[in-house]
Amino acid sequence: MIDTATATLAKKTSQLGSTGPLDQLPDLPDAVSVGGSAGIAARLRRAIIEGEYAFDERLPAERELADLFDTSRGTIREALRRLQELGMVDRQIGSGTFVTYREFPEHTEIADVTSPLELIDVRIGLEPHIVRLAVANATAMDLERMRKALDKVEAAFSDPEAFSSADCEFHLAMAECTRNRLMVWLYQLVNETRGHAQWAAMKSTIVTPERIAQYNAHHRHLYNMVAKRDLKGALTTINEHLENARNHLLGVSPRA
Repeated sequence: MIDTATATLAKKTSQLGSTGPLDQLPDLPDAVSVGGSAGIAARLRRAIIEGEYAFDERLPAERELADLFDTSRGTIREALRRLQELGMVDRQIGSGTFVTYREFPEHTEIADVTSPLELIDVRIGLEPHIVRLAVANATAMDLERMRKALDKVEAAFSDPEAFSSADCEFHLAMAECTRNRLMVWLYQLVNETRGHAQWAAMKSTIVTPERIAQYNAHHRHLYNMVAKRDLKGALTTINEHLENARNHLLGVSPRA
């Protein structure tokens, strides 16, 4: 007689015979056409991806899975090993096998819930490397685009909304100087996050005319350092720029 746990698994896996696009994870053969550990791994993988087993949920024991699939525990063990290699589960000796796969939400949802402080911490990690690549790779055309973006952000000295928009353009132009399409895409995501509600609500408080002047002084110096291929000067400027922005978010006076 099949016990409760096995019956639950049977119900969960009974609808997993169809094939179709799943996600970006590496493919495993479908259980309908392939037997053995590969087919079992595919059915369990589908159950996990489709939410039948939630993140951190314990899978049935090897014995129960062996009964369900009418196979040996060795075959089940191999199927679980395949899933572990894919990052789907974690096998803990003495405790069982737990789901580690967690569906990552769409980036628009991440943007909605990312705080301004979390965003600036990401920028502190990302932008110094953007500067390194920009100094090394920027073409004359890239530098001209960056200069135009600088003119635009400097012209927005009295309007926080216009400054925020132009500031996004300036930093994106710097990312384009890297000649790295993935880096540009990542910075577009940063800018998208900057447009969401939590940041928008803080603009009038954080982006004052005095701070705009400070930020633009950094922008001007940063452009000059990139154009001169002065890596040390460019890194010093971007680090100070981002540290000041973070301090403003925390309500702390920046360094002199």
